[in-house]
Amino acid sequence: MIIVEDVLLSENILERKFACQLDKCKGACCIEGDAGAPLLHSELAEIQTRMEAIEPFMTDEAKLQVQEKGFYTRDPDGDLVTECMDDGACVFVRYNEMGHTQCAIEQAFAAKVIDYKKPISCHLYPIRAKKYGAYIAMNYHDWEICGDACKAGSDMNIPVYAFLKEALTRKMGEKWYSALEEVAAAWEAEKKSPNK
Repeated sequence: MIIVEDVLLSENILERKFACQLDKCKGACCIEGDAGAPLLHSELAEIQTRMEAIEPFMTDEAKLQVQEKGFYTRDPDGDLVTECMDDGACVFVRYNEMGHTQCAIEQAFAAKVIDYKKPISCHLYPIRAKKYGAYIAMNYHDWEICGDACKAGSDMNIPVYAFLKEALTRKMGEKWYSALEEVAAAWEAEKKSPNK
């Protein structure tokens, strides 16, 4: 593990390469998996207060389900997650003309009708962040559906942390991200050292 201030980072976040390829996976991470997207408790209010503006970007079926069940639930571990449709898709999923998933929250943000982009867990993917006492642990989530993203990242030499600069800065702040870049540069230099 690598420590940057109060964050414990998996070395894979520095070592692995990644660049989303939505044209290949079609946003499968929004419809596959054991549960919906992880949510922070603070995000419940963030989303709830913006639901009226988000709803026009949701499918009719999803709007009905949210009216009946709400937009969030708890997974088997008791963690807060977005509610899912019967086919496994997050309730905020919609599809474009090419069959790619789109996030209704993100679509509302792009249309400038809300000022909240999407849940931080979605923005950070494939990094999973979890609080443990005084620390936040960040791990790289290895999933076969992201095989094309890993290949593209390798071809372009984009480390996971660099691909997720915007999301990591949103989560931890610019000062923290600058510290991460310094740690990553030192870590890379050490790997190339002839004494290793």
